[in-house]
Amino acid sequence: MIAGLSQMERAHFYCGKGILKMQQARLFISVVSGIVLFAGVGLAAEPAEVEKFVNARIEIGEMMMNYFQGGERFGEGQRPSQEQMKAMGADINAKLTALLSKHGLTLEDYRGRSRDIFADDAAVKRYLNEHPDLKQRYDSLPLDRMGRGGGTGRGY
Repeated sequence: MIAGLSQMERAHFYCGKGILKMQQARLFISVVSGIVLFAGVGLAAEPAEVEKFVNARIEIGEMMMNYFQGGERFGEGQRPSQEQMKAMGADINAKLTALLSKHGLTLEDYRGRSRDIFADDAAVKRYLNEHPDLKQRYDSLPLDRMGRGGGTGRGY
């Protein structure tokens, strides 16, 4: 089919196919963008969920600060043994489980969903701005060691 066409006709034929491909690509990008935006809106944290997770994080942070306050459990500058570390881990998990149950959460739920909830920074800030007393408590937590900023720590 193309062999019988002049050079000008061939150029027009190929150019026409390129335009069609560009239009298809634009349509595809538009559809994909719409799906991504719609999914982002659908996945935004619900205010009740934000409230539950922020309150839990505040209580967890305060509990952990109290748990490690003073640092004299094992003597000045000494690290705990492996057995002591396991016992501490079990004790902390038991306390976390009890604390989270007050908020209707399990430890697995909290660990699994807290990253997504706290990723919605606007919703968290909105909730904290509506509750100045909680905002003050939240701001006083050492969140750099609780999973904010690079995902360090266990994400409490």
